[in-house]
Amino acid sequence: MTISELKTLFQNEISELYSKSEIEELFSIFCEHHLELNKVELRINLEKEVSEIASKQFSEAIAELKTGKPFQQILGETEFYGMRFFISEHVLIPRPETEELLELAIRKIKEKGEKNQVFDSAQTDNSTILQPYHAPTRILDIGTGSGIIPIILKKHFPDAEVSAIDISEDALEVAKKNAEFHKTKIQFIQKDYLKEVFYPAQTDQEVFDIIISNPPYIGIEENVEIEESVKDFEPNLALFSPTSDALIFYRKIAEDSLIHLSENGMIFLEINQKLGPETLELYQEGFSEVELLKDISGNDRMIFVRK
Repeated sequence: MTISELKTLFQNEISELYSKSEIEELFSIFCEHHLELNKVELRINLEKEVSEIASKQFSEAIAELKTGKPFQQILGETEFYGMRFFISEHVLIPRPETEELLELAIRKIKEKGEKNQVFDSAQTDNSTILQPYHAPTRILDIGTGSGIIPIILKKHFPDAEVSAIDISEDALEVAKKNAEFHKTKIQFIQKDYLKEVFYPAQTDQEVFDIIISNPPYIGIEENVEIEESVKDFEPNLALFSPTSDALIFYRKIAEDSLIHLSENGMIFLEINQKLGPETLELYQEGFSEVELLKDISGNDRMIFVRK
């Protein structure tokens, strides 16, 4: 079978589920993964014969696509923020909105670092030269899932001490695999954050400069609005609030941050677009700066807080 014939088969088998443009993109993605051909190479190799192994891989992929399974889970990986990450059925597939949250966090952290530069002296023969010294920043990611947030932040701020919490042991296995793949040192902690008791801060180890989170924020009543492919294949634990209170994670983060966020420390939150003002209200007391931000689509999507 040639690649051209395989493409025709691919299109015919899933035409009822996907648009023509979606099928074209999916075929390119699977060709790059299984045949190691990018879009340009694919166009000039359409008459190339496909191996029996590759043909079988495409048949299996078609069968899984027909069930509604996301292509990222079929491949076991996805691209996010220009980087490759492993995923599984135990973690959410990263969304573009989380890239926007990371862009915001990286920009704000850099601005803070430039404003509060600490200088170290270097002695020469006749004078002292002041050179920037970047003090380590302590970062906590709550509900880390596949570990994309702490890994990307660690890549941008290699001197930072980064910790990440998740209730799911299976999710943390994926996160650890990603951290190892990207050669980043992250402290992963398996805990139920909602039941975690933070004691009054007495040491630096209990205080963070940055708290970031994309927690489960879909209310139980919104279940009917969520696509079946999402509910069927992605972990409900990471999607839906565990109680009738859709803001339960945000309430606890606000309470904990009053004690465990450093002075001038910052919070970055991805939120339910339907609950922007309600979420913002939780951070009106005890913080010097609070801002509700929209995503590229114009939806209330992020909250930035400074202590």
